[in-house]
Amino acid sequence: QLQLVESGGGLAQPGNSLKLSCTASESWGAYCIGWFRQAPGKEREGVSSIHFSQGMPYYADSVTDRFTISRDDTKNAVYLQMHNLIPEDTGPYYCAAGWVCSPSALPPCAFNSWGQGTQVTVSS
Repeated sequence: QLQLVESGGGLAQPGNSLKLSCTASESWGAYCIGWFRQAPGKEREGVSSIHFSQGMPYYADSVTDRFTISRDDTKNAVYLQMHNLIPEDTGPYYCAAGWVCSPSALPPCAFNSWGQGTQVTVSS
């Protein structure tokens, strides 16, 4: 099982940007890597995912055109660049690894290796 570590969270004002990083203890290989978040009182939500192979990444409707996911397999790293942040983006963000990516869905139950999370707070 992969060991994953997230970083890059913090406090940002609305309209500003943050970049999250997820680093793995070993080569990503053929893993699908997803970013998730969980607002207070809500279930964990899939935000974005990316696979090593060619194909369209997944983005939740609420983040499309604002967030960009990318990966650097030479560094075993996946990034989530977040622009134009809004208060609704607030919550802990987790990266996770699974075996299957879909451009149309990102269910947390499909992922079995999780990082510890990094907190994102968007507030004035």
